[in-house]
Amino acid sequence: MYKIGFDNNKYLKSQSEKIKERIAQFGGKLYLEFGGKLFDDHHASRVLPGFAPDSKIKMLAELKDQAEIIIVVNAHDIEKNKVRGDLGITYDLEVFRLIDAFRGFGLLVGSVVLTRYDATKSIESFKNKLETRGIKVYRHYPIENYPYDIDMIVSDEGYGKNEYIETQRSLVVVTAPGPGSGKMGTCLSQIYHDYKRGIKAGYAKFETFPIWNLPLTHPVNVAYESATADLNDINMIDPYHLEAYGETAINYNRDVDIYPVLRAMFEGIMGECPYKSPTDMGVNMAGNCIIDDEAVREAAKNEIIRRYYNALCDQRKGNDCKDEINKIKLLMNQSGITVKNRNCIQAALDKAEETGSPAVAIELCDGRIVTGKTSSLLGSASAALINAVKAIAEIDKDIDIISHDVLEPVQKLKIENLGNHNPRLHTDEVLIALAITAATSENAKKAMDALKQLKGAELHSSVILSPVDTATFRKLGVNLTCEPIYQTKKLFHG
Repeated sequence: MYKIGFDNNKYLKSQSEKIKERIAQFGGKLYLEFGGKLFDDHHASRVLPGFAPDSKIKMLAELKDQAEIIIVVNAHDIEKNKVRGDLGITYDLEVFRLIDAFRGFGLLVGSVVLTRYDATKSIESFKNKLETRGIKVYRHYPIENYPYDIDMIVSDEGYGKNEYIETQRSLVVVTAPGPGSGKMGTCLSQIYHDYKRGIKAGYAKFETFPIWNLPLTHPVNVAYESATADLNDINMIDPYHLEAYGETAINYNRDVDIYPVLRAMFEGIMGECPYKSPTDMGVNMAGNCIIDDEAVREAAKNEIIRRYYNALCDQRKGNDCKDEINKIKLLMNQSGITVKNRNCIQAALDKAEETGSPAVAIELCDGRIVTGKTSSLLGSASAALINAVKAIAEIDKDIDIISHDVLEPVQKLKIENLGNHNPRLHTDEVLIALAITAATSENAKKAMDALKQLKGAELHSSVILSPVDTATFRKLGVNLTCEPIYQTKKLFHG
């Protein structure tokens, strides 16, 4: 059952205030390394029910008169045509998408930085595309033995070789299309150049997870570790914070491992390090905005199970996910979590066994569970979707809310004109048919109105869903998992 566990309005206010405090701490100039997803943080919204996926960008929009954006991209990722997995687009296209998205919120995109710059044909082509669109581009170069040769890094032959980024605002948000882009190095390079020019500036880091002031074993932090199982990130107690303050704070291994190096860099640039621990560098206020810990715990447990099933399905699709699966299984065992914690799983399996065909179960936000079975007309996902909106709209389950006069021509079109062999309708086709029927049917209209109440519902399928059905449910805000089983023995699953 969906329960609000997070105060989003409090988060927006307290997060903005914390960033303003940090700007003032450094005399009016802050480079803020922004990790995670700015526009669509669906992981945060799933484990912190009440957190809006666009909370972070809205928070920045409130600071738009003070803020500007620098987008950092590793030139090697452009050279390799690296793809952002969740969107399926290459990093060069993602840079343009990010620029448009930031501008859509009224934020100033000051420039793009190409880190580890190398003047290859593809990188120069990308640079030219940016510049012809009026976007400033700066080049940052590889530094030998980075990040360990501090004397070399903090010198005119290290950070000093990088082009100085001209900035206009007190808050400079440094973000990137993905990890390993060089955000932190860009921030430190700028501080080096600013100090050479007599400009006071500071650095801070914005990462939502792990949440530093929740226990190490809290399901929200465990869910983050399961989400990054493929990166082998490990949550841990920050030993530097414990030594400095006698307080337990949670961070992750990469930040803890790199802290002595960062401290030495700050000392080389500023004369002293402004932070006593890697946790000190953060400005995350999410932990202070949890209003129902039990609701958050249950949501996070569900997310861990979803990550487990996603890894199982990825392995079934041919990806090497053995280590990822084993790590998540270990996290589940340590946390006392089993698949039984996710109510829709057993309901889907029971329906599939009863019917002898693929089945889907949806746990609605009020805790009710509805199922869908495979028929000659509808796939199990489509049937479950229709049954869910009928339940929400309190329409009798025996009433047909989509006219057969609408459904049959769609089936005919699929088979006779579009070359499909399967006449069953996918979820997107069912929704179009429902929308057409709603023009003349009060029940169909009520069902259409009920769609928005599916956001936050939980779904499980007894087989791997098609990409079309998966995309439809995600657009509706339904959190889904599938058994790692294909419906057919075909080698191609489009």
